[in-house]
Amino acid sequence: MKNNLNKIFTIGMVVLIIISLAILVWGFAAGWQIGNDPTAATNALLAWAYVMIGIAIVAVLVPGIIIALSNNPKSIVKILIGIAGVAVLCGIAYALASGAPAMGLTGLEPSASELKLTDTILNLTYIVGAASIIAIIAGEIRMATKKK
Repeated sequence: MKNNLNKIFTIGMVVLIIISLAILVWGFAAGWQIGNDPTAATNALLAWAYVMIGIAIVAVLVPGIIIALSNNPKSIVKILIGIAGVAVLCGIAYALASGAPAMGLTGLEPSASELKLTDTILNLTYIVGAASIIAIIAGEIRMATKKK
């Protein structure tokens, strides 16, 4: 079972890399511009990035849930708590996002929803980065004070 699962993920990874390389080659061949729309290639790359993120999330959650259900059905509660925690964290970051206009921007002004989303992502980056640093420091202190 484990060998088959590894084979499936390996094949899937190779397919995604091939598609990504094809998009990269297409971008260089087309000059990153299609017709009169200079943002077409960028939009295509962003759309592909969203697809890759979605595939990554599904590839992590679905096998984890299936394995957890087969090994210990009660462990699904821990997974659901983790997913709820991430949703709450995203909600907090969204609530803290100001959506203020970008300072010094000379190009096209983004919409209010784009500004709010950008601030949310920045807040998530700050929160997760700070939590990582705190976890590293706390882990080192715990290991130093733990009796051997």
